[in-house]
Amino acid sequence: RMGKRRCVPPLEPKLAAGCCGVKKPKLSGSGTHSHGNQTTTVPSSSSGPLQNHQHTDGNNGRENVSDLTLGTGNSPITRMNPTSGALSPLTRPNGTANSTKNLVVTAEMCCYCFDVLYCHLYGFPQPRLPRFTNDPYPLFVTWKTGRDKRLRGCIGTFSAMNLHSGLREYTLTSALKDSRFPPLTREELPKLFCSVSLLTNFEDASDYLDWEVGIHGIRIEFINEKGVKRTATYLPEVAKEQDWDQIQTIDSLLRKGGFKAPITNDFRKTIKLTRYRSEKVTISYAEYMASRQHCFQNGTLHAPPLYNHYS
Repeated sequence: RMGKRRCVPPLEPKLAAGCCGVKKPKLSGSGTHSHGNQTTTVPSSSSGPLQNHQHTDGNNGRENVSDLTLGTGNSPITRMNPTSGALSPLTRPNGTANSTKNLVVTAEMCCYCFDVLYCHLYGFPQPRLPRFTNDPYPLFVTWKTGRDKRLRGCIGTFSAMNLHSGLREYTLTSALKDSRFPPLTREELPKLFCSVSLLTNFEDASDYLDWEVGIHGIRIEFINEKGVKRTATYLPEVAKEQDWDQIQTIDSLLRKGGFKAPITNDFRKTIKLTRYRSEKVTISYAEYMASRQHCFQNGTLHAPPLYNHYS
């Protein structure tokens, strides 16, 4: 059955999280688990893409969230109609209807993230506040690099933050303080891609299988073998892009959260699962430069810094 919907996740304020994924992990040679009569291979903590995330609940309040590719496909925020199975629009936090042509996330949000990073790396004053909405949302900023779009940094928060300050903060946190990577440098800028993901429509799931691959992001809470509560999450696109089923995704997420004991079906039933949706947009550095060309001359930024177009 469908879970109870919440507008926002019941998490402590400013709970930081990171998302990641460099490549699809090999599922062979990393252990198996059984689900009924089915045996499925799951990634080990050494070969999976999430092993180096910062997890929290006991680690200075910081939790790392995995995204692997951090793509949500820019799909509309929808919910499943339990009677017909059809997708119908959900409401935004302010109660207005959402639609495929009325997404909150915009490319300008990614441009603003590039502005913030560029100004930081070149020592300019931070850019002026943008004109897009400043409504509060849980959010993630992701940096990828190169033609193969390798992950270069991804951190965000499950607590709703005003977008202007939230994107500014997590732009620099994801670019400079993701513990899996060294800080981004000026030289890397031309190869970067920036993604902004806004999380919406959090729901309490009825059990660990009450979610859909490719539709929902999931956040799990569980008690590990030492009796400590742990959390971990995947954004909506992760399971689909890794070709995981629900059980593989849950077990990978448990390993990501640091659970090292054998995973049984009885243990999976103890998991508290929250599901959610997301909106996402991605732009390249080249697209960013094209949108800011009036601020640049011969590829060099000149003072005053960016956001003259907002004055």
